[in-house]
Amino acid sequence: MSTLDKFVNAIIQSNTVYEELDSVYLENKIHGLIGDGETLAAQDDQLLSLAAALINTAIKRGKIDDNQSDRDILEAQLMDLVTPLPAAINQKFWNLYEKSPKTATDYFYRISQNNNYIKTQAIKKNISFPVQSPYGELEITINLSKPEKDPKAIAAAAKQHDHSYPQCQLCLENEGYLGRLGYPARSNHRVIRLSLGGEVWGFQYSPYAYFPEHAIFLSKQHRPMKIDQHTFSNLLEIVQTFPDYFVGSNADLPIVGGSMLGHDHYQGGRHSFPMMKAKIDRPVDLNIDGVSAGIVKWPMSTIRLISQNREQLINAANLIHKNWMNYSDDQVNVRAYTGTLRHHTVTPIAYFDHDSGQFVCDIVLRDNQTSAEYPNGIFHPHQDIQHIKKENIGLIEVMGRAILPARLKNELQEVAKYLLDRPNEMAEYHRTWADKLKQQYQFTTENVQSIVNKETGLVFSRVLEDAGVFKWDHQGQAAFDRFVKQLID
Repeated sequence: MSTLDKFVNAIIQSNTVYEELDSVYLENKIHGLIGDGETLAAQDDQLLSLAAALINTAIKRGKIDDNQSDRDILEAQLMDLVTPLPAAINQKFWNLYEKSPKTATDYFYRISQNNNYIKTQAIKKNISFPVQSPYGELEITINLSKPEKDPKAIAAAAKQHDHSYPQCQLCLENEGYLGRLGYPARSNHRVIRLSLGGEVWGFQYSPYAYFPEHAIFLSKQHRPMKIDQHTFSNLLEIVQTFPDYFVGSNADLPIVGGSMLGHDHYQGGRHSFPMMKAKIDRPVDLNIDGVSAGIVKWPMSTIRLISQNREQLINAANLIHKNWMNYSDDQVNVRAYTGTLRHHTVTPIAYFDHDSGQFVCDIVLRDNQTSAEYPNGIFHPHQDIQHIKKENIGLIEVMGRAILPARLKNELQEVAKYLLDRPNEMAEYHRTWADKLKQQYQFTTENVQSIVNKETGLVFSRVLEDAGVFKWDHQGQAAFDRFVKQLID
């Protein structure tokens, strides 16, 4: 049986609209994508292997160029054939939801993996390890899953006309979009529709997931992110709908926000982050019935709200947010405005505590000021640790999971060679850090990797401390208490 025949059989068996009688039709549809004639043999009978052989056949016949963009577009077109149509997926999802939310999300997650919308093979390349810190165990990852940009594709993309459709990569209009040079292929992309705050929103998974069942909830309307009372209400409504998922929002300002501020969206998933495991250091009385609150022992300044009553929890979150938006304390360089330029916002995270049967909302205070001393941000990774992490600290990292750049895979190997006094090509910006490590440890081939991992994790702990508004010293915590006190004055 040829590769094409095997792929057609896989389509028919995948519970899409196609049946045995559609075999010839499907063969010709695929020939239209890859060219006529015999197909190259696949490494095995796995769906991705069959698709890869068909893609290589298309390249051999000159149907597509041999670059990552063309490969991705054709793969998505092929995988679209094994994926149910959006209406069918939505109908089945909500039918399964009647059984349980988990049954529905399991179904959708499985489809998104099986059709390779979630790049499971690429995600396996990521490096991940835990590191103990003063704030508990942190999760350190080096992100290797996203493909390097092809120089030829970059050059070709530069010659293209400007595109305004879809408006961004989070728009609902990406569902089924072919893709183009410099823009991801989305033929096999599916989005669950749901009602949120009286509006239509979408629910999808992230193709390059940073944690299990990494979900994205996105507004149907293309509009900038904005944190307000409506945000807190939406987050808790999502948790009510999917009680096994946490959900949070990136802050809505540059430096302290995520990388996509132009489209209103949240992120969630089935994962318990280090911050969610952190304990309350001291209670806070917000004078709101049914809501308990406290300052969390976490490097980023966090107030935890707990209640069975969603509305009261929304009121408590809104109280903190509204006060923080206009709060300044010059003793600790906290300033809400420079002239008319706003600096304050929050990173909110919501989840359901199944043990206590209560909703939890963590409100992380953010400040995006810059200064001559800290041009990248006063509450941002400072220059001395930017050799490890210089990017914005967004939602996922706020919660204690480092997303470190791919360059560190090779760079840290060179650091290890340097620590062992072996020939190396260590980047100069690691030297100060590496020399300090040499003074602290006696390195051997047996311990060097574990020590480098540990110390990388401790740098990330420092990253979070730099991003924290109220530091964990006497001055910082006294300032935190002053902010909390004025909430009810």
